[in-house]
Amino acid sequence: MVAYLYIKPVVLAMSKSPAFSENIRPASLDDPMYYLHNFQWVLDWVSDRHGDLLSSDEHQSVSQFKELPLASRGLMVRMVMRKGELFRADKLHYQELGCTRQAVEPLLALEWVSRESSLDLKALFRLFTWVEVRQLAPEATAGHRTKGQALETLLETSPSLVTPCPSPVYRLTIMALCDRFRLMFFGNGHQDWSEFVLSELGTYRYEQVLFTRESRPFHRREEVDTYLQLRACRERFYEEQPLNEVVASLPTIDSSNPWLCAARDRLVFKIAREYERAGELGDARALYQNCHYPGARARQLRVLERLGAWQEAFTLAQVAAQGPESEAEHQQVQRLLPRLRRNLGLAATPKISAMAPETFELQLPFAPVVELAVASHLGSDAAPVYYVENSLISGLFGLLFWDAIFAPIPGAFFHPFQRSPADLHWPDFRERRADLLEQGFEHLRRGTHGPIIRRRFADKHGLQCVFVWWEGLSEDLLNNALDIIPAEHLTLHFQRILRDIKSNTAGFPDLIQFWPDQKRYRMIEVKGPGDRLQDNQKRWLTYFAQHDIPASVCYVSWQSVNGASNRS
Repeated sequence: MVAYLYIKPVVLAMSKSPAFSENIRPASLDDPMYYLHNFQWVLDWVSDRHGDLLSSDEHQSVSQFKELPLASRGLMVRMVMRKGELFRADKLHYQELGCTRQAVEPLLALEWVSRESSLDLKALFRLFTWVEVRQLAPEATAGHRTKGQALETLLETSPSLVTPCPSPVYRLTIMALCDRFRLMFFGNGHQDWSEFVLSELGTYRYEQVLFTRESRPFHRREEVDTYLQLRACRERFYEEQPLNEVVASLPTIDSSNPWLCAARDRLVFKIAREYERAGELGDARALYQNCHYPGARARQLRVLERLGAWQEAFTLAQVAAQGPESEAEHQQVQRLLPRLRRNLGLAATPKISAMAPETFELQLPFAPVVELAVASHLGSDAAPVYYVENSLISGLFGLLFWDAIFAPIPGAFFHPFQRSPADLHWPDFRERRADLLEQGFEHLRRGTHGPIIRRRFADKHGLQCVFVWWEGLSEDLLNNALDIIPAEHLTLHFQRILRDIKSNTAGFPDLIQFWPDQKRYRMIEVKGPGDRLQDNQKRWLTYFAQHDIPASVCYVSWQSVNGASNRS
């Protein structure tokens, strides 16, 4: 199945709101030192908005950086924005900086950069080519044909081997502080300096949101420290270090900070899944019990079932059935309860069958993309078919509720690179925007949603929004959808999305077909040979059936040369 992919935004669109300090502006891309000015822009931003969270040494480092020669500042930022902390002096060439061996001297004096006298195996193999490594360590590399093979063998036989540096190698020692500033600016661990470095492309823009000094991700220094500890644990986890050691290093988090709690729960859930996959069910169970990440209780039930703890699993499943955290959990619990009843020797309860969607079958000549083949087969000038998957309904949702999504609510927006509010998946997302969301639903009740969505489609086009994939929304598709899909159906779609934004913005049918003359439409989920409905698709299809929203499943088989079909 072809999926529409979100392309990571890389260009800064700076708000001109008066809430921004006038001396903080992104650099012009025509300036060869744009990366340095953007780095300084982040330092000013953090100092201005998080100054009370910085130590005296950190304030001093900011001041010292400003006093460095231009070339030294530029070289440091170039190193910060490259991968790793070790750099060969002979590879640091930047035309705008001149002689980098001179530029590095002030950094060495401040001990922000150090000279390395020797390298361990991983550093040696990363910094030098295979030809160079063989020249540096001929005996150790003898008999190996490739660099990767040699490193793997040496890590097993001589893991502590070090070699003198054959040419000057610098270590950037201030990276931890730069990472702290980066975290305090972005408020997360996945955005980095590439947001600035790649801004040369000039392709992506962001909504302008009013920022205030109170709009910041951290309010106590301890919160920054805790997040950095969590990130270190996550890195150890992905480096496949022993899970018990990762668990032991997890920080304790004050429950008053739901954002940090959610980050910790997410990592705990991943660790528990690894325990589960490894068959260490007791450890997995212990982590799931105290984890509040969505899906943790359902995984705990699966573990209890595998452990044969039928009664404990049954008791927990009944609690989940009475108050499911999501439709996904409800679906999983309803599958599990009959098995638990059988294992406990309890009477079976009447099975409630979900409303089945309408289905039909097609035999088509083989095509690389089955959805496009069905769209081509069914579509006509009088009844066009669009391949929309998750882009149409989510896009309409984003356009109608744009003001609610980008409302300057405390804790939602704190830097200009956000395509969604930070509290998007918080339980109180809807409650915090109740009035603005109600305005959108009121437009649907009045039938005035069409002009609102069309205007925003024109005014906001190209701005990054987590709900809107612009390439998947043509003006023709938008007009057909707004003219034909009843407001009552859109209301039902949007209400379900708001119940669980993370889960319910996916699982929509692949195609939508319109009959403009009849003001009629249907959504079509396409399944090729061997494909089957996913759980989130089943939930949407059941919802459609319950509310008389036209949707069907098309099962496709390929025509063979002799005319027979193939559905395997």
